[in-house]
Amino acid sequence: MNVLKFGGTSVANAENIKLTANIIAKKAKEDRLVVVVSALSGVTDLLLSASKKASDKDAAYKEIVAEIEKKHLFAIKELIPVNDQSAMLSHVKRIINHLETLLDGCFLLGELSDRTSDTIIGFGELLSSCIIAETLKQQIPDAAYKDSRELIKTNNQFGKAIVNFAESNLLIHNYFDTHDSSVTVIPGFIASSSDGHNTTLGRGGSDYTAAIVAAALHSKQLEIWTDVNGMYTANPRIVKQAHPIETISYQEAMELSHFGAKVLYPPTIQPVLNKNIPILIKNTFEPEAEGTLISATAKESENPVKGISHIDNITLITLEGSGIIGVSGSSKRLFGTLSNENINVIFITQASSEHTICIGIQNSDAEKAKIAIDKAFEVEISQSKINPCTVEKNLCIVALVGESMKNHQGLSGKMFSTLGKNNVNIRAIAQGASERNISVVINERDVKKALNTLHERFFEDNTKQLNLFVMGVGNVGEKFMDQIHQQKKFLKENRKINLRVIAISNSRKMHFDEDGMPLKDWKESLENGETADKQTFISRVKALNLRNSIFVDITANEEVSKTYDQYLEENIAVVTCNKIACASAYENYSHLKNLSRKFNAPFLFETNVGAGLPIIDTLKHMIASGDKVHKIQAVLSGSLNFIFNNFKENNNFHDVVKEAGVQGFTEPDPKIDLSGVDVARKILILIRESGYEMEIEDIDNESFLPKECLDTQSVPDFFTSLIKHESHFNALYKNAVAKNSRLKYVAKFENGKASVGLQLIEPSHPFYNLEGKDNIVLFYTDRYVDQPLLIKGAGAGAAVTASGIFADVIRIGNV
Repeated sequence: MNVLKFGGTSVANAENIKLTANIIAKKAKEDRLVVVVSALSGVTDLLLSASKKASDKDAAYKEIVAEIEKKHLFAIKELIPVNDQSAMLSHVKRIINHLETLLDGCFLLGELSDRTSDTIIGFGELLSSCIIAETLKQQIPDAAYKDSRELIKTNNQFGKAIVNFAESNLLIHNYFDTHDSSVTVIPGFIASSSDGHNTTLGRGGSDYTAAIVAAALHSKQLEIWTDVNGMYTANPRIVKQAHPIETISYQEAMELSHFGAKVLYPPTIQPVLNKNIPILIKNTFEPEAEGTLISATAKESENPVKGISHIDNITLITLEGSGIIGVSGSSKRLFGTLSNENINVIFITQASSEHTICIGIQNSDAEKAKIAIDKAFEVEISQSKINPCTVEKNLCIVALVGESMKNHQGLSGKMFSTLGKNNVNIRAIAQGASERNISVVINERDVKKALNTLHERFFEDNTKQLNLFVMGVGNVGEKFMDQIHQQKKFLKENRKINLRVIAISNSRKMHFDEDGMPLKDWKESLENGETADKQTFISRVKALNLRNSIFVDITANEEVSKTYDQYLEENIAVVTCNKIACASAYENYSHLKNLSRKFNAPFLFETNVGAGLPIIDTLKHMIASGDKVHKIQAVLSGSLNFIFNNFKENNNFHDVVKEAGVQGFTEPDPKIDLSGVDVARKILILIRESGYEMEIEDIDNESFLPKECLDTQSVPDFFTSLIKHESHFNALYKNAVAKNSRLKYVAKFENGKASVGLQLIEPSHPFYNLEGKDNIVLFYTDRYVDQPLLIKGAGAGAAVTASGIFADVIRIGNV
């Protein structure tokens, strides 16, 4: 004989009950069945609400009763043929009348005893089971109904009664030995005391009913039918990549159940565990799915971790002081006090110094616990030997679970480092001697990030998900989005990096999609987005609190650059091509670098110098390896190099600058490039990355622009001034030709001094043949003395800049 239990979602409505009936009919062809059913989905909550309202003298309980009645009468009309409905409608009406009478009594008395409450909340199973039994008779004529209150006997501990197994086993045996129906439907959750009072079996009571019956009948298997494909490696509502566990041991299942895996509750397992009866978790809505098999011995797996689970709404209470060091009975007094207050302790840890005892309890018990503990230790507190207990609410316990974890070294280290890299602060740690689970207490706001990060580390073949928040989707930003779209599949398959763009923004609009936006139509999504606002953008990024979050700044906006600290402080990496922050006051530059280190949040700006060229990265590696930079010579403006390479005798300087803008080589305001400000920022960044402290004002900027051009206040005025001073630019060109030289805008650093300016470059110089928009940097260091380290290549353009930003994002993925 097999026992099948169907939960509330499996019998939520007439449609679902039909699916359940089909499963039962198919199973009944193979074996005799006992079918345990829960109340229709939501009915138990309605009963609890009705009983509370009645005891509070709120007449609205009558409306809830009417809703419950309507729900069940509709199910009857949908499931049972018209000619057979009369008897069932009358039966349900009698049960509803009884319920209403009990609630009327609660209303008149203005109270609700535990005994009455047990009777009231059991009505859901009484109603659903009789309807389902009658429904089954259409396919299985000998299907029978049995009231489980006549089979399972308990004590009078109302709310969570303790089962009398000796009496219950005898009753179950006697009934099924004398009745041979192929299917017997019984209500879950409810039982009765030996003296005939209605009782309930507590949280997960229907599962418990099924386990009690299965153990009593020595069933071949207990099947729990629910709305998911078994026990998952993590909560699939929080971790989208979670997957069903094929096999798991009883002990592992109990650990996961204790830590919040709601498919199963720990008490369920005990009766069948003692009899070594396997439990199979199945999905009513995908009956062909394999599900999860729980047995004495689970299938061997390379992964020692079977699942990750968590408990919400946890409070940490800490008792601390010299008065508990070496004092016998301190722990006994603490736990005895909590026991007397009927407070369940979920988590325990104690320092080896005995100076501190830390416990985890439900938030709802926090105030009661503090009052009781402080009272129990009031003498020691008054003598300052023990501090009043501290209370930290809104925490969460996260646990790694696995039978084989004890045989694998380094799992704790992997767990803690994985959480640490994502700035998830661990408040307390516990690991049992069995090493079957490692538990940590963290802030409740970090639970989604923690579960996803740990699941990624232990179950996803080390695939790392990067969540991008992109500000600035103009010329360079568009290329960046296109490159992500093009490379997304390759990166996931070959580099184990899963890129998701969560948000995009320009100066007008912004759009968020927590699940990652489709990249093929991101422009349409942005156009239909909400009004852009930098602070709202930041707040939304923080609130999402996603693992491996990266803010990508593809603007030249100073206000955006001032927000980097707000991201870094939240462990959100910053990747930027915006040079303003790193070329701002040295104090701010240093502050951002320190925040990056403190909060383990990468701050990468490779494209600040040389677009896609690996200049800063190469410099960082040199410095890290102990080399020291003494001198830098560079052409750092791809736009200026393009302009002076294309400015010929027959070309108008104004037109060449215009063309550079059209091709995306200059900033939106080309004066930033031509004034030398952009080059000054770049050499400043290289100087700072070389280990020197310098401000932008310390750089000698020898501008080649006439003062009138520099003083213009708008882009159109600037271009007008270029036309007006055309003779000035022609003279510069003719002077270079006359001296057999080429014009190059050069940045230099040597002996603690730096300068930028237009220079005449002779044919023998390495800069002479620098073509197009290329950049070149020469580093003279301790190791590169006679022949400098040379880096050369395209230093401007939307595509190469986007690729540099992309490369920084990938660097973070490879950390």
